[in-house]
Amino acid sequence: MTTNTSTPTAEQVSRLEQFKRAVGMDTTSSEGGPGRRGLKVPGGGYAAIVESAPEFEATSNQVCGLWPFPAGSSLPAKGVPLGRHQMMMMDVCADPVTWFRLGLILNPSAFILGRPGLGKSTLIRRMLTVLSAWGVIPMILSDLKPDYVKLVRALGGEAGVISLGRGRSNINPLDPGPGASLLPHLWEMNEKKAAEVQAQLQGRRLNTLAGLCELVLGTELTVNELTILRAALTVLDPDLSSTPVVDDVRVLIEERNDEVRAVVRDRGDTDRYDARVERLLDALQGLGPKGPFGDTFAQQTSVPMVLDRPVVFDMSGVDEDDLRMQAALQLVCWSYGSAVVQGAKIKAEAGLGPERIYVLVMDELWRVLRASLQMVDRIDAITRLNRQLLLPQIMCTHTMSDLKLATEEATEKAWGFVERSEMVFLGGLAPKEMGNLSEVFAMPEKERQMLTTWSDMHTASGDNDEDPPGRGLFLLKLGSRPGIPFRVDLVSSELAVNDTNERWGAYEESRRQARESA
Repeated sequence: MTTNTSTPTAEQVSRLEQFKRAVGMDTTSSEGGPGRRGLKVPGGGYAAIVESAPEFEATSNQVCGLWPFPAGSSLPAKGVPLGRHQMMMMDVCADPVTWFRLGLILNPSAFILGRPGLGKSTLIRRMLTVLSAWGVIPMILSDLKPDYVKLVRALGGEAGVISLGRGRSNINPLDPGPGASLLPHLWEMNEKKAAEVQAQLQGRRLNTLAGLCELVLGTELTVNELTILRAALTVLDPDLSSTPVVDDVRVLIEERNDEVRAVVRDRGDTDRYDARVERLLDALQGLGPKGPFGDTFAQQTSVPMVLDRPVVFDMSGVDEDDLRMQAALQLVCWSYGSAVVQGAKIKAEAGLGPERIYVLVMDELWRVLRASLQMVDRIDAITRLNRQLLLPQIMCTHTMSDLKLATEEATEKAWGFVERSEMVFLGGLAPKEMGNLSEVFAMPEKERQMLTTWSDMHTASGDNDEDPPGRGLFLLKLGSRPGIPFRVDLVSSELAVNDTNERWGAYEESRRQARESA
């Protein structure tokens, strides 16, 4: 009787080793099994030559069905902690400032798209809160709701809140910012750098004034009108040592200054001069104290920006239907804020102050684009100047349709804001938006379905007290790479500054108290 056992006896192992040596088999295999060449016996599968397996290279996006690993690689734990990955449940950390400094993206810019009420501003506030703790100074250059006033007060105090609108603070579109006061010192240190900075400040001021004139007129300025504006600004303030107001420009042109007259090319004919400058004078008068904007842009800046704390331009006092005023304020504040940051950097380079990093937030972009078609050129000029300064910026609007303008040329420029943004955060979007997104970067079908599901404003249970299913959910896209889906997780201390329905809550509370007292 034989006994079956899974472990061979010493005698069996010895006989097997003798057999292997006799037939020339590999004796290095364990437990008597075949070696890497197989058994050198009939039917043993022996191979004299073992060829390497063929190897192919492809991206995980191309061979996703064959991808052998059960879990993807981990995300970099660098940047602002935003929330949990919706599939791998790991922490998602990202922001345009940190990722640029680490070399993960090529320029410090982000664009956020998503339907109203799904948490776009909450995502921005989370990034600003943490970045502020890391020494980065937030600058919200247009807050129309307001969405950021409570946050700025919590981070930097009341001095960081500047209220603008009819009957409120004034802001001079010709204010070059603090960089102008540093030019004399810069000329002594480095004439080439001083000339470059002066040209940038003058160009920024010209772009701002030209954009306001186009808003008033509703059409673009001609090349001749732009040349006249530049000549007038050069006469009034050639070295940026003083700060004129808009009415000074109008008066200088009306007086037919000789240097201005030279670029008008009136050929010695006063009537021709008046005809060529008439449209421009109408626009400048519209920006004066008797124009549609009142004193808002007609006087010197009444509340200068602070450089060492978060700042927000509170425009919530502007009427919702006053689109031209909203657009004008956004244009001037974005330009002024950029000029102030440039001045701070000049001050640091001259050794007169610390080096600071600012992050600019441009929210509700659709409002300024809807007010005037010409505004896309002005915003494009501002964002390109910011790129030269390596100044981080976050732009935000509801959908790609907001960037689809009256002409193909304008639409292409507006879509360039998204294309040039290294980080694009997508919230819930309607199905019709998927075609627009595909024209900008690759969007797999799975990601499209995810975004459209998040856009559904109704919950499965139908309970109105529940949040919409897509609230706080975003897909981070980095070019054509697969997106990173995550949910923004707030801590308890953030809830107060993220409550943008405070007035509705107060209304419901008053109704509740009325019912209880009845």
